[in-house]
Formats: sequence, C-alpha cells, structure tokens
Amino acid sequence: MINYFYETDFELSDENYITNWIQKVVELHQGSITEINYIFCDDEYLLEINKQYLDHDYYTDIITFDNSIGKKLESDIFISVDRVGDNAKELSIEFKQELHRVIIHGILHLLGYKDKSPEEEKQMRKLEDEALALL
Repeated sequence: MINYFYETDFELSDENYITNWIQKVVELHQGSITEINYIFCDDEYLLEINKQYLDHDYYTDIITFDNSIGKKLESDIFISVDRVGDNAKELSIEFKQELHRVIIHGILHLLGYKDKSPEEEKQMRKLEDEALALL
C-alpha cells in the first residue's frame, strides 16, 4: 500500500499513476511493498525532521525512514517540494521530472542501492534513469 500525505499546499495530480509506476519499479527489482507513506512538505518542515531525528542542520530534498525487512518495503518518505523545485531550476529541468527522480530515489534506497561512493552514485543515477523511462 502506498499512501500520500500533504503538509503543504502541493498535491500530486496523478497519485494512481505514480503508485502503479512505483509498484512496477519495485517488482522489477524483486521487491514488494508492505506500506510506504510519502509525506510532501516544505523546507522548514523537513529541516525540523532532519534536526530532530538525524541531528543534521541543513536542508535536503528527501529523508527516508526505512522499516523494511529485506525487500519487503516499509517506509515513511518525506519530500520537500521547495527543495525539489529549487533543484529543478538549478538543473534546468521540469519540476515534475525532478519530483519523479526524488520519489524513485527513495524507493531505490529501500531496495538496497546506495549512493555514497562515486561508483554507487553512478549506479544510482543509471537506475533512476531506467525507472524514469518506465513513466
């Protein structure tokens, strides 16, 4: 089950489409979804989450709390639509494209993919691009 919550004025216009896409990506990576909660918020909301739970005092576009067991995915995923918007402008791409990349980035982390090293980051970008091509 995938749920969407909004702590800001932003709302997805195509929740069912996004849900089906996420499920397809998860299945391609031999995973399953127990429960994923996407919480869309603004920068200040996510900054407080970052400070309170991760002891980080900086803005970020996504925080994923992973409660998965193996590839049975269970998570709360917080996404700052402010940060996604700023990133999209900086990259000269559409907001929706960057939002989709961030949405699937969290899923790929839940599936066990990392992006700490340059090699891992390159692999993550490749997987994101493959997932985005399924949209």
